[in-house]
Amino acid sequence: MTKPKISILGTGYVGLVAAAVFAERGFDVLASSQDKEKVDLINRGKAPFFEQDLDAIVEKTVRAGKLRAVLGRREAVLQSDIFFIAVGTPSLMSGEADLRLVKETAAAIGEALREKDSYGLVVARSTIVPGTTRNVILPLLEKHSGKKAGRDFGVCMSPEFLRQGAAVHDTRNPDSVVIGELDARSGAFLESFCRQVYAGQDVPILRMNLESAEMVKYGRNTFLAMNISYINELARIAETIPGIDIYEVVKGIGADWRINPAFLNAGCGYGGSCFPKDVKALISFARLRGVQPQLLETVEEVNEQQAIHVVAIAKQELGGSLKGKRVALLGLAFKPGTDDMREAPAIKVANHLYAQEADIVAYDPKAIPNARTRFIRDTIRISYANSVEECLTGADCCILLTEWEEFKKLTPEVFNRCMKRSVIVDGRRIWDDSFQKKVASYRGIGLGSSNAYASEHTVLFKLGDQLIQAGLITPDQLERALEEQSRTGGLIGANLIKLGFLTEQALLDFLGRQYGLSGANP
Repeated sequence: MTKPKISILGTGYVGLVAAAVFAERGFDVLASSQDKEKVDLINRGKAPFFEQDLDAIVEKTVRAGKLRAVLGRREAVLQSDIFFIAVGTPSLMSGEADLRLVKETAAAIGEALREKDSYGLVVARSTIVPGTTRNVILPLLEKHSGKKAGRDFGVCMSPEFLRQGAAVHDTRNPDSVVIGELDARSGAFLESFCRQVYAGQDVPILRMNLESAEMVKYGRNTFLAMNISYINELARIAETIPGIDIYEVVKGIGADWRINPAFLNAGCGYGGSCFPKDVKALISFARLRGVQPQLLETVEEVNEQQAIHVVAIAKQELGGSLKGKRVALLGLAFKPGTDDMREAPAIKVANHLYAQEADIVAYDPKAIPNARTRFIRDTIRISYANSVEECLTGADCCILLTEWEEFKKLTPEVFNRCMKRSVIVDGRRIWDDSFQKKVASYRGIGLGSSNAYASEHTVLFKLGDQLIQAGLITPDQLERALEEQSRTGGLIGANLIKLGFLTEQALLDFLGRQYGLSGANP
């Protein structure tokens, strides 16, 4: 079977990874960029950013003559049969996706199609809200080409589902391929190409209309973001309960066949180029259509709060103040295997630390150049270390933000030797129980610690104070109920009832008024 020639318009994380893997599979691929430096770098066999395993494939495929970068769009379209739009769609201030690059690329493809005699297929691979391919891209293609979609050229929408840090693996081994098609001919052409790419692999190919394919992308990403916010909120609750470990809890949750535990890892919150902007875009998209996306809004709110929570743990461990304290951040990239810092939890954590006048030093094996030039600039004062030990030296506290393999191999002795006092906040839970016992203080996300006893006592007093303020009990009665609890256990409400200070119905009525609880367990 003749292999179609491929062009990828856009050489970012999505575009260049696809170009390299397609070239690796034996296709002739042109990677189109508007940046001459990127073009020159790729043609020398180097990726312009770090992504696990990408450099090796780019070097191999360029050397073999299967991958070549070109400046501009015209040559790429004229010399290929399938043209993938893989440009960025960053968030606008409103939360909507910025379609400027998508529109520019569609118009440029249209201009080139005007000169092209043969049938070609335009495939939108960028993340775009439902209706964009049909109502934005297609009209621009027709306007600038003077041709008719479906008759003279095909149109599809095929979203990518890549994890940064594992993008090469995921492109080579997708769970599925989703094809949104304008018509059957367009869909069949793209399906034929995909079956050649994944020949010998069991990869389901799902064909549907354009709008459904666009929604699949948002549906997957926002669902995964929801899982992360859910488990982080559950982890915060777990931290207030002595002895609980959220990771043990997740094993029990994930044992239910209906639940996939893969994205139930409590940590510092989600970041990167996809989840934050896709949640924002879908919220904006829903509001414009008169739908109030309450769940999505909460997902975003919980994620924003997680960075504040991480800093609050550090503050508690350092006696209630971060002013003048040297805080070491291990990890800046939003996840291991990439240098991408877009919406990384590290940015939020650093900002909150700076607001509380901490002295911040950071180390990351790959992301420091990005941090220096694009993200953490003059808005905060931060210094960068050249090694883990340099980062830890003289630190009052260490916050682990990215689970690089290099960090997993660190021993307690390194922290004990380098830091003033080995106070550790493990935002990714990479260190085991034996490690935790050998440092001065260890706090992990979702791990109930000795501090949880104090937190639990505070919660009990809060409820007791509310009952006193409501005139339902006296301070002396609260003290006696707490004494009873320390002797026999049980919930505070149950002890108040047992001692005859409060009726069950009165407590239930109070909880209903105060917290909106119905039939609560006292």
